[in-house]
Amino acid sequence: MIIQFLGAARTVTGSMHLLHVNGSKILLDCGLFQGRRAETYDRNKNFPFEPAAIDAVVLSHAHIDHAGNLPNLVKNGFSGKIFCTPATADLCRIMLMDSAHIQEKDSEFINKKHAKKKLPPVAPLYTSDDVQQMLGLLTEIPYRTSFEAAPGVQAKYFDAGHILGSASIHLTIEEAKRPAYHFGFTGDVGRPNLPILRDPEFMGNVSALISESTYGGRTHEPVDQSPKKLLEVVKRTIDRGGKIIVPSFSVGRTQDLVYELNNLKTEGLLPDIPIYVDSPLSTNATEVFRKHAECFDEETLALMKTTNDVFGFDRLHYIRDVEESKALNDKKEPCMIIAASGMCEAGRIVHHIANNIGNPKNTIMFVGYQAEHTLGKKLVERNPEVTIFGDVYQLQCEVAVLNSFSAHADKNELFQYISQFDKNLLKNIFLVHGDLDQAEKFSHTLQEHKFKRIDIPQRLEKFDL
Repeated sequence: MIIQFLGAARTVTGSMHLLHVNGSKILLDCGLFQGRRAETYDRNKNFPFEPAAIDAVVLSHAHIDHAGNLPNLVKNGFSGKIFCTPATADLCRIMLMDSAHIQEKDSEFINKKHAKKKLPPVAPLYTSDDVQQMLGLLTEIPYRTSFEAAPGVQAKYFDAGHILGSASIHLTIEEAKRPAYHFGFTGDVGRPNLPILRDPEFMGNVSALISESTYGGRTHEPVDQSPKKLLEVVKRTIDRGGKIIVPSFSVGRTQDLVYELNNLKTEGLLPDIPIYVDSPLSTNATEVFRKHAECFDEETLALMKTTNDVFGFDRLHYIRDVEESKALNDKKEPCMIIAASGMCEAGRIVHHIANNIGNPKNTIMFVGYQAEHTLGKKLVERNPEVTIFGDVYQLQCEVAVLNSFSAHADKNELFQYISQFDKNLLKNIFLVHGDLDQAEKFSHTLQEHKFKRIDIPQRLEKFDL
């Protein structure tokens, strides 16, 4: 068996790992890489393998950095099954169509600017038609249900507690004249005690493990500090008469944020301002959340029995219409605007940032990870100037970062998850989905606790197991 690391190697985006086993090729995830614009487009457009030669995709969850390049894979010849949990399938149906729509609209917007400057036009990576073709290949598998991913390869999903439907993957591999080999992929590991979702579930012992390392060297503020920190930012901004602009991933982070705002409103603590979820995708994703209560933890299920809607209250407005979105820029009174994308690389949030970044009264509040070279990362680092749609903007507003909302396990929570594995059985650990410094710090932690061979693969690197 050979594993090749094609994405999320020494970085946090573009999750994609290729298994060669029993003559079959199985792709674990097929995510979009996010970073510098020119590098991003080229990396995502051109696969380092022949898509038609892939036999199956086993998908961990629906986030764009894990599932976002599936339509392009199909566009270029892949025709096998795409395995995922039912909630992941429902989220992919809306997220990937939204991704195509954003690419089409952003290309249209940029091409108008290019035409004025006599620059060549750009094309979307894939279209809505490509997504529609891909959706026909989704194959839904519930948690803890064994399925054949390829001949001699049995797979099983376990709840990763990261976003709705997220899964870690346990593969049992039967090769000729060898005992069964157990191989694991954590996907993205969630945090214990997050609102709404169940805690991460142990997948069982394996001989080799691919593990994320996003926050392998950092600790988060405790989950129970989220409401307090959120309230502080809201009150501080309102006292200045400003707006709170929140770049938020449409799936997971937006629902967590709305859930906490709902609780603050119920407790009478939330100032009386309008809150807008300005994202058709977030609105549709919230409907998917309502459909999949089987993924909720006991606290949320209990709350659902006493409240009409854990994702709504009287000052919360979900916006679909683009003209309503544009009208938000004319509002002068304090408010909160939550919009995608979470790393500020596309979508309505980019326009809201451009319209609000220069006002010292306002706040841009980050509640999720920002990858290197993204607009979000530049804002978190408080670059005095940023480029948006080709124009330069001065950063005059406050930038607030609330890492207690992170859906990724921090170094202690991730170690707690890994420590469940039997050290005597676990022979190889591959750290991915983390910047190099974070992966190295987590590798050091694991070595201190006597875990065996730990590798931090480079992109395209292969390992023979």
